[in-house]
Amino acid sequence: MSSIGKLMKQAARIQKQLEAKQAELAARTIEATSGGGAVKVVVRGDGTIASIKIDPQAANPADVTMLEDLVLTAANNALGQAKELQNSEMGSVAGGLQLPGLM
Repeated sequence: MSSIGKLMKQAARIQKQLEAKQAELAARTIEATSGGGAVKVVVRGDGTIASIKIDPQAANPADVTMLEDLVLTAANNALGQAKELQNSEMGSVAGGLQLPGLM
């Protein structure tokens, strides 16, 4: 088989592994909290937000800005952890290559 043929076969195999890994990541969840647990954000391994839970005690109408900051902090922490998970998992499939659009 020619070098191009081998390369194409290898690329197809890597493509299938990447697709399987992406599906696996979408099924995994990461949880982050802020404000001592007052706000909890759960994201999927693919970087989408699955849920946001807010303790009713944290919902002070006089201080909405604080609640917004807690939600933002928890969401950014959870999304950052999901990105680290993506990089780790996808990097293992791609053999350390930085493939555009995948991570």
